[in-house]
This record gives sequence, structure tokens and C-alpha cells, in this order.
Amino acid sequence: MLALSARGILPKADYAIFADTGWEPRSVYQHLDRLERDIAEPAGIPIIRVFSGNIRDDALNPDHRFASMPLYILNQDGRPGMTRRQCTGEYKIKPIKKQVRELLGYPYPARIPRDVHVEQWVGISTDEFHRAKDSDVKYMKNCHPLIDMGWSRSDCVRYLKSLGLSDTPKSSCLGCPFHGNAQWRAIRDGSPEEWEDVVDFDARIRKGNARANANGTRLLGQAYLHRSRVPLDEAPIDHVTAAEWTARQQEADGDTDPVGPEELEQGVTDGCSPWACRGSESDPERVQDDFGLAS
Repeated sequence: MLALSARGILPKADYAIFADTGWEPRSVYQHLDRLERDIAEPAGIPIIRVFSGNIRDDALNPDHRFASMPLYILNQDGRPGMTRRQCTGEYKIKPIKKQVRELLGYPYPARIPRDVHVEQWVGISTDEFHRAKDSDVKYMKNCHPLIDMGWSRSDCVRYLKSLGLSDTPKSSCLGCPFHGNAQWRAIRDGSPEEWEDVVDFDARIRKGNARANANGTRLLGQAYLHRSRVPLDEAPIDHVTAAEWTARQQEADGDTDPVGPEELEQGVTDGCSPWACRGSESDPERVQDDFGLAS
């Protein structure tokens, strides 16, 4: 959407907002720098980076309030479970809303007049139109330009390729529990330093986040990053699921649909995506995205 706006195919956006959790893969930060340098700045579209803390550091800091990650739990009786997901709201939605209020000239706790709002673009394509949702505040009205243009994921990936952006990475925390096996393998095989980081984090959250333990609310079970509920460096991430084989075959057949194998694996359907959540609609934390474009 940023590229479409920069080239006049969509109206010029006033701002693009990136919510930084502090623990994105190195490739995401490099891609963001490239977008800013090659696309946004020449078009006069400022990219604003917002930040409400480092999710990794906060989880391991006993003195810091922590918005829980969706960790996989093995309870004492052997039954599986999962912790509540609050991280999307805390590290993405909250700082985006704060920035939008400031851009409108009504920082919290100022009351925003009813006739004042931004249009926020959300990049949902036609093959996922069911994920399109309204914002939960009146001063931000969600729009879905790709659906309005009739663009599918295939259309998007073709356009990115035409701009030399076919290597656009997926934005998510480095140690997000919603990673599929393909994404874990990509980290292990392509970035040993980052792999060491997530393996270390996985081991250190086995008893839950540090603040809860310091407060005496110890986790009654064990927490893991991988859905197999074993230590990450022992998890069966080399297992290739049927969905991943299907994706590989589609690629071999020349299918340009950009859905990666990691997005097709079990568990990733509950991944983070602000204002376009893939997860249960009953979970109020599952509502938002990394990027916001306002006009």
C-alpha cells in the first residue's frame, strides 16, 4: 500500500506508522530502512516509528509490567494450554493509537471531537476479506484499499516483484510463538545469532515471565515457544507438514501466491495482525497490525 500510494495509484498517505516491538528480525529493520529510503522519502510520506518497550527485555525483567505472550503451556497434569495474548495490544495497538492522537492534535486524555478522525489503511486482500474489521475507536476508521482494488495476494506479490521487493520479509517478533516450522528453520539456518537468541529466550521463560514469578504468581506448568511444548533447540522444526509440501508444489508449478509455508502451518492461523486478526474474535487482544497508513 505504501508503494501504491507513493506512485499515485492510491491517494498520497499523510503518514505511515511502524509499531516496533523491539524484537523484530534483523531483516525487517533492514527492509523498513529500504522502504523509507527508496519509496517513502522520495514521495514525501513520513514513516513514524513508535515504541512502547522491548518485548523480550520486558518478559525477563522482574521489575517491569509485562503484557503476556501467547506461550504454549504444558500443565502439571500433562494437559496442554496456552497463555493469554496481550502483546499485540500493548506493543502495537497502544503506541499506534497514541501516535494517531498526537497527529490529530488531541493527545490523551484530551477528548477528540466526533467529526475528527483518520482513515487507516489495512492491507487485507480479496482472498482474506473475512479478516477485514472495523477499528474499536471512532477517531480511526479502517479502510481496505486492496479489497477496493480487487487485488489478491498474487496481485500484491507480482507488484512487489516489479518493484524489486520480492524479498519482503514477514513482520513479527523474532521469538513469536505463532511461527511455523518453516519460519523457525529460516532463523536457525539463515541467522545463527538470532537463533541463539530465541533458544536462550525459550529456556528463560520456562517458568513464565519474570514479573509474575517475582510477585509470587508462579506458572503452574512449563512454558515454551514451540507448539510441540519441548525446548526450542529440541523441537521437531525439521518436520515438513502436508501444508508446506503443498506450498512447495504450488511454487514449483509457478503459482505466484505469496503465502509462505510458515503461514500455512497449524498455529499460524492465530497469528498477530492488528485490525485484521486471524484468531478468535472472542479475544479482545486479537485485533491489530504493525503498519498503519493514515490520510
